[in-house]
Amino acid sequence: MTTPLETVQKAYAAFGRGDIQALLAMCSPNVHWQFVADRTAPYNSAMVGTSRVGEWFASVAASDDIHAFEPQQMFAGAGHVTVIGHERTTLRATGKTFECPWVHVFAVDSGVITAFWGMLDTQTAGEARVN
Repeated sequence: MTTPLETVQKAYAAFGRGDIQALLAMCSPNVHWQFVADRTAPYNSAMVGTSRVGEWFASVAASDDIHAFEPQQMFAGAGHVTVIGHERTTLRATGKTFECPWVHVFAVDSGVITAFWGMLDTQTAGEARVN
């Protein structure tokens, strides 16, 4: 059986190669997904289900041009993985680039992602949204 850490590593690998469908296939059909960003970000939201999560990834791609997305530390526990990382992103609407840390927390059961919670530096990202 796949460990929670292996599942999350595979999810990041899928994201890194742009294979969102493979990432969604690793999620429960009723996955709970929440991301905390600056309030004006289109992906500052909470949702349930892989179809909604697919829409969420589409909103990220429409809003942001991600130049670097680096998971740096992974802490695995029984049924969960916390990841600390860093990104460099240009907002398509303003053309401004920001760099910031982020944290992601995954709940994993039997090799399936059942929940995700993520957050980035909302002040840094929000300042880049201002024209």
